[in-house]
Amino acid sequence: MTTQKRFLVVGASRGIGRCIADQLKADGHVVIGISRTAAEGLDEHHALDVTQDALPSIVDALDGLVYCPGSIVLKSIRSLSADDIRKEMELNAIAAVRVVQHVLPNLQQSQHASVLFFSTVAVQTGMPYHAAVAMAKGAVEGLIRSLAAELAPKIRVNCIAPSLTDTSLAARLLDTDAKRQGAAERHPLKTVGAPQDIAAMACFLVSDKATFMTGQVVKMDGGIGSLKL
Repeated sequence: MTTQKRFLVVGASRGIGRCIADQLKADGHVVIGISRTAAEGLDEHHALDVTQDALPSIVDALDGLVYCPGSIVLKSIRSLSADDIRKEMELNAIAAVRVVQHVLPNLQQSQHASVLFFSTVAVQTGMPYHAAVAMAKGAVEGLIRSLAAELAPKIRVNCIAPSLTDTSLAARLLDTDAKRQGAAERHPLKTVGAPQDIAAMACFLVSDKATFMTGQVVKMDGGIGSLKL
């Protein structure tokens, strides 16, 4: 029987974050959500923007934090602005640090807590037009290794680096059959990511089944980051 745990999911209203929240709930856990838009069906939800709003007070221990916010800003280096880069860093890295600092006392109350972030395949595999997001997510990968060392042995910190995933965030990249087919063909597995698959890995990494994993960036990219066929 699974022991009930308490998780905070940031970005819990849509996409991968919503799937994670739903899977954790289905497994019998308590889920607190933070997102800019409403998220029904959770044990507690706070509608706010983690990049600028006051963060909510969380009562009692947290066994896990999952930070899911992200964006897809694809621009050539000629059109990329300093403001574009600042926004990516703020959302993906700076706000992530802000949330960790805020709930660290709650995580420290747990006997075996876990933190999970999200990167992208574009950090380790150079892709055109990905400069802003690759810079920001590269900072996230550095952050998770630093935090994993600093917070060991009590708190584990890991990261998932997905490729293109079929969520509302990627809708404009997959909104025609031709686009979807082209995206699928670029991957050795000839498909794009499913949010449920990414969520399953996320739930594993924050569970007691992954207690010997920390400081890791787990690729879930259909093979595009490692294979050339």
